[in-house]
Amino acid sequence: MTVFVLGGAQSDFARNFAKEGRGILNLFAEVVPAAPEDVGVAHVGNLAAELFTGQAQLGGLLVAAVPALDGVPSTRHEAACASGSTAVLAACADIEAGRYDVALVVGVELMRNVDGQRAAEHLGSAAWAGHEAVGAKFPWPALFAEVAATYDERYGLDPEHLGQFAAHAFDRAARNPLAQARDWRFPAGAFGPDDELNPVIEGRLRKQDCGRITDGAAAVVLASPAFAGRLGGGFPRIAGFGHRTSHIGLAEKLSAEGEYLFPHLRGAVVDAYERAGVPGPDALDVVELHDCFTITGLVALEHLGAAPPGDGGRFVADGGLDAAGINPGGGLIGLGHPVGATGVRMLHDVSRQVTGKAGETQVEGARTALTLNVGGSFTTVVTMVVTA
Repeated sequence: MTVFVLGGAQSDFARNFAKEGRGILNLFAEVVPAAPEDVGVAHVGNLAAELFTGQAQLGGLLVAAVPALDGVPSTRHEAACASGSTAVLAACADIEAGRYDVALVVGVELMRNVDGQRAAEHLGSAAWAGHEAVGAKFPWPALFAEVAATYDERYGLDPEHLGQFAAHAFDRAARNPLAQARDWRFPAGAFGPDDELNPVIEGRLRKQDCGRITDGAAAVVLASPAFAGRLGGGFPRIAGFGHRTSHIGLAEKLSAEGEYLFPHLRGAVVDAYERAGVPGPDALDVVELHDCFTITGLVALEHLGAAPPGDGGRFVADGGLDAAGINPGGGLIGLGHPVGATGVRMLHDVSRQVTGKAGETQVEGARTALTLNVGGSFTTVVTMVVTA
């Protein structure tokens, strides 16, 4: 796989666009203020604009925001929280097939225009409607609490490790100028079992274990080797990927047997390693790891191979997140998680990392990176290896 990332952009994830009197059109314009030169095709990642804003046809809305894209073909992609990554893969396929030399990918989600309960219900549409989380006030915390319960039954789960994961996320977000939580401050005990400072949301998951509702957009411009070469080269390269999908129901996935809790997630990671010619996690300098909840991040880092199954908590406690370059900008918990934008934001961030342009979040000497993006209850998983 050889597709180059020419550049990109991210909106400020701390902004509340509804409070500013702005909408999803403005999010598009925020990250694509003008049509990138020579764009032949556009791909949009988004989960639920119809529910949050009543708006479909997001390809046409992109043209409304950037009129110079009029006539450029576009497609909208939905795979829950992995929507942005599937849009990237579709753009890569267009380029590799020789249809176009340059592709624009935009991930976007506007979610803070409704109250928290309504937002939780809208996001619950990516679960198995009528079959799971029925009656749950907050569908996704309820489902990922089930993941935590199953993990505890299989390996044992120390809640302190989840708190340490969350504390790391917010600490790294504090130095990211675009992070939703960059200005948040927490009193002593906010990451522990104090029911007032860190109340239980569902099951084993407390407030700081949960990602927040976020408005945001991200964009990247991808190009063929020939086009990138004409610009002089030196661009980061998407060297390999993994993409697998399992049953939409969480219970059906948790019933799988094997060494790993989610075998298809492990398979997607291995696919990316093999396609990129990367021997494993020790060859990675940076990882953008999906952590919509702390338990998600814990499970994902084990499937990455950073720690054996069941040892993720010890890995976190021993300082492994920094040593492995995991989520230097705060991850989803600290940086923010505008659902359709996350996969695109991850690619933008690792592309900046491997070229030394990540500013205050830069991991020194980074040359090889991986993104791991999850949609639903580990239903859709997408990984990408990016090299300098």
